[in-house]
Amino acid sequence: QVQLVESGGGLVQAGGSLRLSCAASGSIFSNSAMAWYRQAPGKQRELVAHITTGGSTNYADSVKGRFTVSRDNAKNTVYLQMNSLKPEDTAVYYCNLYYQWLRENYWGQGTQVTVSS
Repeated sequence: QVQLVESGGGLVQAGGSLRLSCAASGSIFSNSAMAWYRQAPGKQRELVAHITTGGSTNYADSVKGRFTVSRDNAKNTVYLQMNSLKPEDTAVYYCNLYYQWLRENYWGQGTQVTVSS
């Protein structure tokens, strides 16, 4: 069983920055794709950023150029650096791990990000 623990959320003014972290337990992290999703009130959960086992990344159009996803396999941790935050970035952010070999999917509990205007 894998557990994902997110941290780093909070309240920030528009234009500010936050860095989210997601620490994974277990031994499959380095062989798993990682992603950040977010869900705003009344909206569906959406993919924000994705990073493969090899370090390739992709982003939602709405965050390109502002957010950066990275991973540290030695620490079993994935990060989301969020710059130039906007009020529309306000949401609960969730960490996701996908272990392709067993097609297993895991979610963190979520961390609230609130951007004030």
